[in-house]
Amino acid sequence: MSFISKIRCAFTLGQGLLIENKALKTTNDPIEFFNHWLSEAENSGIILPESMSVSTCSPEGRPSSRMVLLKEVDRKGFVFFTNYGSRKALDLETNPYAALLFHWNMLQRQVRIEGRIERISTEESNAYFQSRGRGSRIGAWASHQSQELDDRETLVQRVKYFEEKFAGKEVPLPEFWGGYRVIPENIEFWQGKADRLHDRFVYQPQDGSWKITRLNP
Repeated sequence: MSFISKIRCAFTLGQGLLIENKALKTTNDPIEFFNHWLSEAENSGIILPESMSVSTCSPEGRPSSRMVLLKEVDRKGFVFFTNYGSRKALDLETNPYAALLFHWNMLQRQVRIEGRIERISTEESNAYFQSRGRGSRIGAWASHQSQELDDRETLVQRVKYFEEKFAGKEVPLPEFWGGYRVIPENIEFWQGKADRLHDRFVYQPQDGSWKITRLNP
């Protein structure tokens, strides 16, 4: 067994998953379990454990992925924010489905989420926007996200323009910026195990509850 394999085994040794995990009082709630895993990832020292890949598809069916930060999760779904003119937003407006992926390598864990997309309310978007640093709020106004940029100086000048425009005032929420919520239709928890005999469970909504299925590794 290689040194890396030994490290992986050390992390996963004795770790059960979901139904077998007696540490959780409720095992039929994937949101509760996700929050449990996210907390463990935070406590493990992983940098930005809320980082996730967001995959979308164009109207032509061409997939694309990028890393963003999860900003909220509850029983309604998983929320992230973006410019509504960005590539991912344009994809989502024509094909309102997305796939999320969390990968916590140190813990040998993954969570995959698939579901439909909805915009959150302007009030919810504004509440988060106003919690950001002023520089980030100015940056949201200055960046024509995903569009071609002649040179960095052009971006710098736009930042200066909005710094002057909003000098001494609160930076308002741009009408072209806000949040999306992924409403889960499929949540898979993956726990790495020795000899590639990984644990995999899928949660799918069914009759107001969740159907739980174990998958082969």
